[in-house]
Amino acid sequence: MRFDVITLFPELFAPFLESGVTRRAYQSALVDVRLWNPRDYAEGNYRRVDDRPFGGGPGMVMMAEPLQRCLTAIRADRAEAEQAQAPVVLFSPIGERLNHGAVERWSASSGAILLCGRYEGVDQRFIDMHVTAQISMGDFVLSGGEIPAMALLDAVARLQPGVLSDEGSHQFDSFNPALDGLLDCPHYTRPEEWSGQATPAELLSGHHLRIERWRRDQSLQLTAQHRPELIEAARAKGLLTKADESVLAKSRNLL
Repeated sequence: MRFDVITLFPELFAPFLESGVTRRAYQSALVDVRLWNPRDYAEGNYRRVDDRPFGGGPGMVMMAEPLQRCLTAIRADRAEAEQAQAPVVLFSPIGERLNHGAVERWSASSGAILLCGRYEGVDQRFIDMHVTAQISMGDFVLSGGEIPAMALLDAVARLQPGVLSDEGSHQFDSFNPALDGLLDCPHYTRPEEWSGQATPAELLSGHHLRIERWRRDQSLQLTAQHRPELIEAARAKGLLTKADESVLAKSRNLL
């Protein structure tokens, strides 16, 4: 899959693409990431890509023309490489909230063109003409779309075959269908006792069913405490067993 990233700050992506376990996906082009700076497609000595907003107000707005020229170059490059044209994604507060389901859909796609906005935003005419999807990271504002773009790329990359050392590890991440959409359980490693705190005996028992039940119980309790709406969603889908409901009932009685 291929992701073309339109950004005024391509240098921000260098350490991201070269670090961590997901670098395997980028270096092998399993997730092919290409960076495009709209300033390279702007006119004049100053390569201007922004201007004051009509109607007044603070800040600047990214101009439509440099962005359109950059997008045209991306589409021409994709066509020359005989690659399918891709949706244009803008990171925006009005977009769909990025969650595990959305990440899975993008990880199974052929990629996208990611537009990283800056300043007060992007000229609405460019959005109306070219943007096909918008994604929100949550109810807060960032200085630009680069961090959301990296978040999407990282989430997509780690779902690709061969990227993680343990192929099955992502299947037990929080929100994953393997956990019925619940939060993951706590994890422990050596030493068995640290700073006066012992590792739960269940994890040291060597009894696989006992360990599995403990992890499920912890997942249920954590989810009920911190994200109760996920419990309700799992219950509505019929994913909770009688044993699960018993654990949840006992947890409620202890509160």
